Amino acid sequence: MLDTSKSVLSVFKLVKAPIYSHCFSIDRSLLAITCNTDCLVYRFGGGKSPQLIATLPDHDKTVTAVDISIHGRIVTCSQDRNAYVWEPLSDGSYKPTLVLLRINRAATSVSWAPNGYKFAVGSSARIIAVCYYEQENNWWVSKHIKKPIKSSVNCLSWHSNGILLASGGTDGYVRVFSGFIKGLDTKEAVSNSPWGEKFPFGAVVKEWYNGSFIHDVEWRSNIEKLAYVAHDGTLTVADSVEQIYSVNAPEGLPFKSLIWINDHEILCAGYSCHPVMFTEGSNGWQFSKNLDKVGKQSLPQSTSEDGTDDEENPTFGMSALRKFKQLDLKGRVTAAEQESAHENAIVELRPFEESNGQVTQVSSCGLDGEIVIYAV
Repeated sequence: MLDTSKSVLSVFKLVKAPIYSHCFSIDRSLLAITCNTDCLVYRFGGGKSPQLIATLPDHDKTVTAVDISIHGRIVTCSQDRNAYVWEPLSDGSYKPTLVLLRINRAATSVSWAPNGYKFAVGSSARIIAVCYYEQENNWWVSKHIKKPIKSSVNCLSWHSNGILLASGGTDGYVRVFSGFIKGLDTKEAVSNSPWGEKFPFGAVVKEWYNGSFIHDVEWRSNIEKLAYVAHDGTLTVADSVEQIYSVNAPEGLPFKSLIWINDHEILCAGYSCHPVMFTEGSNGWQFSKNLDKVGKQSLPQSTSEDGTDDEENPTFGMSALRKFKQLDLKGRVTAAEQESAHENAIVELRPFEESNGQVTQVSSCGLDGEIVIYAV
Protein backbone atom coordinates (compact mmCIF):
# COMPACT_ATOMS: atom_id res chain seq x y z
CA MET A 1 0.00 0.00 0.00
CA LEU A 2 1.09 3.55 -0.70
CA ASP A 3 -0.16 6.67 1.05
CA THR A 4 1.16 9.34 -1.31
CA SER A 5 -2.23 11.01 -1.10
CA LYS A 6 -5.69 10.49 0.35
CA SER A 7 -7.00 9.74 -3.14
CA VAL A 8 -5.13 6.41 -3.38
CA LEU A 9 -7.10 3.62 -1.69
CA SER A 10 -5.20 0.53 -2.86
CA VAL A 11 -2.19 -0.39 -4.98
CA PHE A 12 -1.77 -3.94 -6.29
CA LYS A 13 1.45 -4.97 -8.03
CA LEU A 14 0.14 -8.00 -9.90
CA VAL A 15 2.66 -8.73 -12.66
CA LYS A 16 6.16 -7.76 -13.80
CA ALA A 17 4.93 -6.73 -17.23
CA PRO A 18 2.73 -3.96 -18.66
CA ILE A 19 -1.01 -4.26 -18.10
CA TYR A 20 -2.59 -2.86 -21.26
CA SER A 21 -6.19 -3.50 -20.24
CA HIS A 22 -8.24 -4.52 -17.20
CA CYS A 23 -11.89 -4.86 -16.24
CA PHE A 24 -14.10 -5.95 -13.37
CA SER A 25 -17.21 -8.11 -13.30
CA ILE A 26 -20.44 -6.24 -12.60
CA ASP A 27 -20.32 -7.15 -8.88
CA ARG A 28 -16.57 -6.31 -8.69
CA SER A 29 -15.77 -9.81 -7.45
CA LEU A 30 -13.60 -10.69 -10.46
CA LEU A 31 -10.73 -8.78 -12.03
CA ALA A 32 -9.35 -9.65 -15.48
CA ILE A 33 -6.06 -8.21 -16.73
CA THR A 34 -3.93 -8.66 -19.85
CA CYS A 35 -0.35 -9.89 -19.37
CA ASN A 36 1.78 -10.68 -22.41
CA THR A 37 -0.02 -13.52 -24.27
CA ASP A 38 -2.39 -14.40 -21.40
CA CYS A 39 -5.45 -13.01 -19.71
CA LEU A 40 -5.31 -13.45 -15.92
CA VAL A 41 -8.48 -13.66 -13.83
CA TYR A 42 -8.35 -12.80 -10.12
CA ARG A 43 -10.80 -13.17 -7.25
CA PHE A 44 -11.13 -9.61 -5.96
CA GLY A 45 -12.49 -7.98 -2.81
CA GLY A 46 -13.04 -8.89 0.81
CA GLY A 47 -10.14 -6.73 1.95
CA LYS A 48 -7.64 -9.29 0.65
CA SER A 49 -5.07 -9.11 -2.12
CA PRO A 50 -6.39 -10.38 -5.48
CA GLN A 51 -6.12 -14.18 -5.79
CA LEU A 52 -5.32 -15.66 -9.21
CA ILE A 53 -8.05 -18.19 -10.08
CA ALA A 54 -7.69 -18.69 -13.84
CA THR A 55 -5.27 -18.14 -16.71
CA LEU A 56 -6.78 -17.81 -20.18
CA PRO A 57 -3.88 -18.86 -22.44
CA ASP A 58 -5.14 -19.44 -26.01
CA HIS A 59 -3.59 -16.35 -27.65
CA ASP A 60 -0.05 -16.61 -29.04
CA LYS A 61 0.72 -12.89 -29.26
CA THR A 62 0.20 -9.91 -26.91
CA VAL A 63 -3.35 -9.62 -25.57
CA THR A 64 -4.33 -6.02 -26.24
CA ALA A 65 -7.76 -5.72 -24.56
CA VAL A 66 -10.23 -7.50 -22.30
CA ASP A 67 -13.83 -6.85 -21.28
CA ILE A 68 -16.45 -8.63 -19.15
CA SER A 69 -20.16 -8.64 -20.06
CA ILE A 70 -23.02 -8.21 -17.63
CA HIS A 71 -23.48 -12.02 -17.85
CA GLY A 72 -19.89 -12.71 -16.80
CA ARG A 73 -18.54 -13.68 -20.23
CA ILE A 74 -14.97 -12.51 -20.83
CA VAL A 75 -13.85 -11.41 -24.29
CA THR A 76 -10.18 -11.00 -25.17
CA CYS A 77 -8.52 -9.79 -28.36
CA SER A 78 -4.90 -9.94 -29.39
CA GLN A 79 -2.20 -9.00 -31.87
CA ASP A 80 -2.58 -12.55 -33.22
CA ARG A 81 -5.71 -11.23 -35.06
CA ASN A 82 -8.06 -13.36 -32.98
CA ALA A 83 -10.69 -12.84 -30.30
CA TYR A 84 -12.07 -15.37 -27.84
CA VAL A 85 -15.24 -15.40 -25.76
CA TRP A 86 -14.65 -17.19 -22.46
CA GLU A 87 -17.77 -18.74 -20.94
CA PRO A 88 -17.61 -19.23 -17.13
CA LEU A 89 -18.30 -22.83 -16.04
CA SER A 90 -19.62 -24.09 -12.71
CA ASP A 91 -16.22 -25.40 -11.62
CA GLY A 92 -14.63 -21.96 -11.94
CA SER A 93 -12.89 -22.62 -15.24
CA TYR A 94 -13.61 -20.91 -18.56
CA LYS A 95 -14.56 -22.43 -21.91
CA PRO A 96 -13.09 -20.55 -24.92
CA THR A 97 -14.94 -19.99 -28.19
CA LEU A 98 -13.07 -18.54 -31.16
CA VAL A 99 -14.67 -15.50 -32.79
CA LEU A 100 -14.62 -15.29 -36.59
CA LEU A 101 -13.14 -11.81 -36.88
CA ARG A 102 -11.88 -12.13 -40.49
CA ILE A 103 -9.17 -9.48 -40.07
CA ASN A 104 -5.56 -9.58 -41.32
CA ARG A 105 -3.98 -7.23 -38.77
CA ALA A 106 -3.82 -6.99 -34.98
CA ALA A 107 -6.98 -6.60 -32.92
CA THR A 108 -6.48 -3.49 -30.78
CA SER A 109 -9.60 -2.90 -28.64
CA VAL A 110 -12.77 -4.65 -27.56
CA SER A 111 -15.99 -3.56 -25.85
CA TRP A 112 -19.19 -5.40 -24.92
CA ALA A 113 -22.48 -3.74 -25.76
CA PRO A 114 -24.55 -2.89 -22.64
CA ASN A 115 -26.95 -5.83 -23.18
CA GLY A 116 -24.06 -8.33 -23.28
CA TYR A 117 -25.21 -10.03 -26.50
CA LYS A 118 -22.73 -8.46 -28.90
CA PHE A 119 -19.37 -6.73 -28.79
CA ALA A 120 -17.15 -4.66 -31.07
CA VAL A 121 -13.49 -5.27 -31.89
CA GLY A 122 -11.24 -2.54 -33.30
CA SER A 123 -8.24 -3.48 -35.41
CA SER A 124 -5.21 -2.27 -37.34
CA ALA A 125 -6.88 -3.60 -40.49
CA ARG A 126 -8.98 -0.39 -40.70
CA ILE A 127 -11.98 -2.49 -39.66
CA ILE A 128 -14.41 -2.57 -36.74
CA ALA A 129 -15.89 -6.05 -36.31
CA VAL A 130 -19.29 -6.10 -34.60
CA CYS A 131 -19.66 -9.65 -33.26
CA TYR A 132 -22.75 -11.57 -32.15
CA TYR A 133 -23.69 -15.18 -31.41
CA GLU A 134 -25.32 -17.33 -34.09
CA GLN A 135 -27.39 -19.91 -32.26
CA GLU A 136 -27.92 -22.28 -35.20
CA ASN A 137 -24.20 -22.56 -35.95
CA ASN A 138 -23.05 -22.31 -32.31
CA TRP A 139 -20.32 -19.72 -32.92
CA TRP A 140 -19.60 -16.00 -32.79
CA VAL A 141 -19.68 -14.25 -36.17
CA SER A 142 -18.89 -10.67 -37.16
CA LYS A 143 -20.09 -7.92 -39.47
CA HIS A 144 -17.52 -5.39 -40.65
CA ILE A 145 -17.57 -1.61 -40.55
CA LYS A 146 -14.91 -0.45 -43.05
CA LYS A 147 -15.68 2.91 -44.64
CA PRO A 148 -14.48 5.60 -44.16
CA ILE A 149 -11.88 4.30 -41.64
CA LYS A 150 -8.38 5.09 -42.95
CA SER A 151 -6.12 3.68 -40.23
CA SER A 152 -5.92 1.64 -37.02
CA VAL A 153 -8.87 1.79 -34.61
CA ASN A 154 -7.56 2.52 -31.09
CA CYS A 155 -10.70 2.77 -28.97
CA LEU A 156 -14.42 1.97 -28.88
CA SER A 157 -17.38 2.97 -26.74
CA TRP A 158 -21.02 1.87 -26.91
CA HIS A 159 -23.93 4.21 -26.25
CA SER A 160 -26.31 2.92 -23.57
CA ASN A 161 -28.86 2.18 -26.34
CA GLY A 162 -26.49 -0.51 -27.65
CA ILE A 163 -26.69 0.76 -31.23
CA LEU A 164 -24.50 3.87 -31.50
CA LEU A 165 -20.81 2.94 -31.45
CA ALA A 166 -18.10 5.61 -31.07
CA SER A 167 -14.57 4.94 -32.30
CA GLY A 168 -11.26 6.76 -32.50
CA GLY A 169 -8.08 5.93 -34.31
CA THR A 170 -4.72 6.92 -35.71
CA ASP A 171 -6.30 8.70 -38.68
CA GLY A 172 -7.26 11.51 -36.28
CA TYR A 173 -11.01 10.98 -36.59
CA VAL A 174 -13.63 10.30 -33.95
CA ARG A 175 -16.66 8.70 -35.56
CA VAL A 176 -20.07 7.54 -34.41
CA PHE A 177 -21.29 4.47 -36.33
CA SER A 178 -24.47 2.48 -36.26
CA GLY A 179 -23.94 -1.00 -34.84
CA PHE A 180 -27.54 -2.06 -35.47
CA ILE A 181 -27.87 -5.85 -35.90
CA LYS A 182 -31.14 -6.96 -37.46
CA GLY A 183 -32.92 -9.52 -35.31
CA LEU A 184 -30.89 -8.57 -32.25
CA ASP A 185 -31.58 -4.84 -31.85
CA THR A 186 -34.86 -2.92 -32.04
CA LYS A 187 -35.53 0.43 -33.69
CA GLU A 188 -37.30 1.62 -30.55
CA ALA A 189 -33.90 1.84 -28.82
CA VAL A 190 -33.03 4.90 -30.93
CA SER A 191 -36.45 6.47 -31.26
CA ASN A 192 -36.29 10.23 -30.67
CA SER A 193 -32.48 10.11 -30.76
CA PRO A 194 -30.84 13.52 -31.32
CA TRP A 195 -28.24 11.75 -33.46
CA GLY A 196 -30.61 10.95 -36.33
CA GLU A 197 -33.62 8.96 -37.48
CA LYS A 198 -32.31 5.99 -39.49
CA PHE A 199 -29.42 3.81 -38.37
CA PRO A 200 -28.57 1.10 -40.95
CA PHE A 201 -25.58 -1.01 -39.94
CA GLY A 202 -22.24 0.71 -40.56
CA ALA A 203 -23.70 4.14 -41.29
CA VAL A 204 -21.58 7.12 -40.18
CA VAL A 205 -23.81 9.07 -37.82
CA LYS A 206 -21.30 11.82 -36.95
CA GLU A 207 -17.56 12.46 -37.19
CA TRP A 208 -15.01 14.95 -35.85
CA TYR A 209 -11.45 15.51 -37.03
CA ASN A 210 -8.73 16.13 -34.46
CA GLY A 211 -5.53 15.55 -36.43
CA SER A 212 -3.77 13.56 -33.71
CA PHE A 213 -4.02 9.92 -32.68
CA ILE A 214 -7.23 9.36 -30.70
CA HIS A 215 -6.39 7.32 -27.60
CA ASP A 216 -9.79 6.94 -25.91
CA VAL A 217 -13.44 7.85 -26.42
CA GLU A 218 -16.32 7.58 -23.93
CA TRP A 219 -20.07 8.21 -24.09
CA ARG A 220 -22.10 10.04 -21.47
CA SER A 221 -25.35 8.65 -22.80
CA ASN A 222 -27.84 10.34 -20.49
CA ILE A 223 -26.79 13.80 -21.71
CA GLU A 224 -25.94 12.62 -25.27
CA LYS A 225 -22.32 13.78 -25.12
CA LEU A 226 -19.07 12.21 -26.17
CA ALA A 227 -15.58 12.87 -24.77
CA TYR A 228 -12.26 11.88 -26.28
CA VAL A 229 -8.54 12.36 -25.64
CA ALA A 230 -5.84 12.68 -28.29
CA HIS A 231 -2.07 12.53 -28.58
CA ASP A 232 -1.83 16.32 -28.82
CA GLY A 233 -2.63 16.46 -25.08
CA THR A 234 -6.24 17.60 -25.41
CA LEU A 235 -9.54 16.52 -23.91
CA THR A 236 -12.53 17.28 -26.15
CA VAL A 237 -16.26 17.07 -25.38
CA ALA A 238 -18.75 17.05 -28.27
CA ASP A 239 -22.49 16.62 -28.74
CA SER A 240 -25.00 16.00 -31.53
CA VAL A 241 -25.42 19.69 -32.44
CA GLU A 242 -21.72 20.20 -33.19
CA GLN A 243 -20.86 21.98 -29.95
CA ILE A 244 -17.21 21.17 -29.22
CA TYR A 245 -15.11 22.16 -26.20
CA SER A 246 -11.40 21.36 -25.95
CA VAL A 247 -8.99 21.80 -23.05
CA ASN A 248 -5.25 21.11 -22.85
CA ALA A 249 -3.54 18.80 -20.39
CA PRO A 250 -1.93 20.92 -17.62
CA GLU A 251 1.48 19.23 -18.05
CA GLY A 252 1.31 19.00 -21.83
CA LEU A 253 1.54 15.19 -21.82
CA PRO A 254 -1.04 13.12 -23.71
CA PHE A 255 -3.81 11.24 -21.96
CA LYS A 256 -4.38 7.56 -22.73
CA SER A 257 -7.76 7.12 -21.07
CA LEU A 258 -10.73 9.04 -19.68
CA ILE A 259 -13.83 8.37 -17.63
CA TRP A 260 -16.95 10.42 -16.90
CA ILE A 261 -17.31 10.99 -13.14
CA ASN A 262 -20.67 12.73 -13.52
CA ASP A 263 -22.35 15.02 -16.08
CA HIS A 264 -19.89 17.85 -15.38
CA GLU A 265 -16.62 16.13 -14.39
CA ILE A 266 -14.20 13.98 -16.38
CA LEU A 267 -11.12 12.17 -15.08
CA CYS A 268 -8.19 11.63 -17.48
CA ALA A 269 -4.90 9.79 -17.12
CA GLY A 270 -1.91 8.96 -19.26
CA TYR A 271 1.79 9.70 -19.53
CA SER A 272 1.92 11.96 -16.46
CA CYS A 273 1.33 8.83 -14.29
CA HIS A 274 -1.44 10.41 -12.21
CA PRO A 275 -5.15 11.11 -12.92
CA VAL A 276 -6.25 14.67 -13.76
CA MET A 277 -9.76 16.04 -13.14
CA PHE A 278 -11.55 18.45 -15.50
CA THR A 279 -14.76 20.28 -14.59
CA GLU A 280 -17.38 21.96 -16.73
CA GLY A 281 -18.20 25.50 -15.66
CA SER A 282 -19.71 28.64 -17.13
CA ASN A 283 -16.61 29.08 -19.32
CA GLY A 284 -16.58 25.52 -20.62
CA TRP A 285 -14.27 22.70 -19.53
CA GLN A 286 -11.28 23.55 -17.37
CA PHE A 287 -8.57 21.80 -15.38
CA SER A 288 -9.76 21.22 -11.82
CA LYS A 289 -7.18 19.22 -9.84
CA ASN A 290 -4.56 16.49 -9.85
CA LEU A 291 -5.25 13.22 -8.07
CA ASP A 292 -2.39 11.42 -6.35
CA LYS A 293 0.37 13.91 -7.00
CA VAL A 294 2.66 14.98 -4.17
CA GLY A 295 2.97 18.74 -3.82
CA LYS A 296 6.36 20.36 -4.10
CA GLN A 297 6.42 21.29 -0.43
CA SER A 298 5.94 17.70 0.75
CA LEU A 299 8.76 16.22 -1.32
CA PRO A 300 12.01 15.57 0.55
CA GLN A 301 14.96 17.85 -0.15
CA SER A 302 17.78 15.72 -1.53
CA THR A 303 21.35 16.25 -0.44
CA SER A 304 24.56 15.17 -2.13
CA GLU A 305 27.30 13.15 -0.44
CA ASP A 306 29.29 16.27 0.57
CA GLY A 307 26.27 17.59 2.49
CA THR A 308 25.45 20.37 0.02
CA ASP A 309 22.05 20.87 -1.50
CA ASP A 310 21.81 18.82 -4.69
CA GLU A 311 19.01 21.01 -6.07
CA GLU A 312 20.03 24.19 -7.83
CA ASN A 313 16.49 25.16 -8.74
CA PRO A 314 14.14 24.69 -5.78
CA THR A 315 11.08 25.08 -8.00
CA PHE A 316 11.67 21.57 -9.35
CA GLY A 317 10.42 20.14 -6.04
CA MET A 318 12.81 17.17 -6.31
CA SER A 319 16.35 16.76 -7.52
CA ALA A 320 16.33 15.88 -11.20
CA LEU A 321 19.97 14.84 -10.90
CA ARG A 322 19.24 12.54 -7.96
CA LYS A 323 16.21 11.10 -9.71
CA PHE A 324 18.13 10.16 -12.83
CA LYS A 325 21.02 8.78 -10.78
CA GLN A 326 18.54 6.38 -9.17
CA LEU A 327 17.08 5.50 -12.55
CA ASP A 328 20.55 4.83 -13.93
CA LEU A 329 21.74 2.70 -11.00
CA LYS A 330 18.58 0.87 -9.98
CA GLY A 331 16.16 1.33 -12.86
CA ARG A 332 13.68 3.17 -10.64
CA VAL A 333 13.37 6.08 -8.25
CA THR A 334 13.11 5.65 -4.48
CA ALA A 335 9.76 5.53 -2.73
CA ALA A 336 10.39 8.97 -1.26
CA GLU A 337 11.04 10.45 -4.69
CA GLN A 338 8.12 8.74 -6.40
CA GLU A 339 5.47 11.34 -7.20
CA SER A 340 2.47 9.05 -7.61
CA ALA A 341 1.24 5.50 -7.07
CA HIS A 342 1.94 4.55 -10.68
CA GLU A 343 5.60 4.38 -11.69
CA ASN A 344 4.83 4.45 -15.40
CA ALA A 345 2.12 5.62 -17.82
CA ILE A 346 -1.51 4.89 -16.96
CA VAL A 347 -3.10 3.05 -19.89
CA GLU A 348 -6.73 2.58 -18.86
CA LEU A 349 -9.29 3.88 -16.36
CA ARG A 350 -12.44 2.00 -15.31
CA PRO A 351 -15.30 2.88 -12.94
CA PHE A 352 -14.97 0.87 -9.73
CA GLU A 353 -17.76 2.20 -7.53
CA GLU A 354 -20.79 4.32 -8.43
CA SER A 355 -23.58 5.98 -6.48
CA ASN A 356 -26.60 7.82 -7.95
CA GLY A 357 -24.97 8.30 -11.34
CA GLN A 358 -21.71 9.55 -9.79
CA VAL A 359 -18.48 7.55 -9.95
CA THR A 360 -16.93 7.59 -6.47
CA GLN A 361 -14.00 5.21 -7.03
CA VAL A 362 -11.91 4.56 -10.14
CA SER A 363 -9.46 1.79 -11.02
CA SER A 364 -6.46 2.17 -13.29
CA CYS A 365 -3.85 -0.07 -14.89
CA GLY A 366 -0.43 0.92 -16.15
CA LEU A 367 2.77 -0.07 -17.88
CA ASP A 368 4.25 -0.74 -14.43
CA GLY A 369 2.05 -3.83 -13.90
CA GLU A 370 -0.02 -2.16 -11.17
CA ILE A 371 -3.73 -1.84 -10.51
CA VAL A 372 -4.57 1.25 -8.45
CA ILE A 373 -7.92 2.14 -6.86
CA TYR A 374 -8.55 5.89 -6.44
CA ALA A 375 -11.19 7.77 -4.49
CA VAL A 376 -12.52 10.61 -6.60
